[in-house]
Formats: sequence, C-alpha cells, structure tokens
Amino acid sequence: MKNLSLILNAILLVAVIVLFILVLGNKKCGTETATIKKGDSTAVVNLPVAYINIDSLLLNYTFAKNANEALTKKQEDSRLTINSRERELQGEMVNFQKKLENNAFLSRERAEQEQIRLQKKQQDLQEMAGRLSEQIMTQQQKVSEQLRDTINSFLKTYNKDGKYQIILSNTSNDNVLYAGKQYDITNDVVKKLNDRFKSK
Repeated sequence: MKNLSLILNAILLVAVIVLFILVLGNKKCGTETATIKKGDSTAVVNLPVAYINIDSLLLNYTFAKNANEALTKKQEDSRLTINSRERELQGEMVNFQKKLENNAFLSRERAEQEQIRLQKKQQDLQEMAGRLSEQIMTQQQKVSEQLRDTINSFLKTYNKDGKYQIILSNTSNDNVLYAGKQYDITNDVVKKLNDRFKSK
C-alpha cells in the first residue's frame, strides 16, 4: 500500500505539471522589430510578439495556486484514508494469523470464512485506492480545463487592441531560448489575472 501511495503522489505531480504545460503551452506576448531591405530602401517593421513564462505564471496566479493546493489536499486526504485502512487491515491479518497458529478458531470453516472476509476487505481497499486516484485525476483534468479556459479568455481581452499577433509560452526556457526582457509580459498578465480572479 505504501507503493500505491507513492504511485498516486507521482501520478498527481506528473499530471499537474503536464496539464499546466499543455494548458498554457501557447500563450506569450511581445512586440519585436525587424529590418527588411528591399532594393535600395530599408523599412522597419514591428513584429507584435510577446511571451509568458508559464512556470512563473503558475507560481503566482492565485487561481492556479488555489487549485494546486486543493488537489494536494485531496491527494493527502486520500493517502491518509488509504494508509489508515491499510493499517487496520494489517492488524486484522496479524490477529488472524495468531488465531490460526494458536488454533483459536472453533472450526476450519470459521477460519476459512475469516480468511475470505480479510481477502475481500483487501480487495475493497485496492478498489477504493483506484477510485480515489481516478477522482483526483478527474479533478485535476477539470482544473486544468478551467485554467486553460480562464487564460484563453483573459488573453483575448488582454489583447483586444490587437497589439500582439503571437503570444508564446515559455516553460523553463524550453521554447524561447533568448528574448529581451521587454517581450516578457508575464508579470503584467499575472497581475491582471489575479485582479480579475479577486473580482469574481
């Protein structure tokens, strides 16, 4: 059962990271200038590009922090429930083994009934762990969808003036290897997202 708890923890952590990256994978903004030469003349064209640092957004956006805390609490509650039931079952199994060794059962049939009951209880515990894990994954998916929808909706409002044509995401410098600080709109987006979240 300890392995099950570790597996649940690992699945939840990986799923949160993957879902947040998927949700926020393509949302960044900034304006860039390009020089275009045409014949003897040179023209300067503004390229409306910006980026958002997703790691920073997830760490500072109140909705994302609250959602992550709620998921972590649910995972911890599930783990505690499973561990408690597992300890109870182990105690019953140890007690059963002692009774069996000391011939404390009135009949062989009674010992077999107790063994079947304990096996059923173990199976029920495994099924419960699976259900709790599935519930966490479902909640995680729902939160990720809400986060994606919130960000997408916000960015449409944020860019209603059409200042940006491309908004990129940057997670741990994976997508944007180098960009001037003026193209990083993360702090502005986080501030406005938090203001919007507080007003709801």
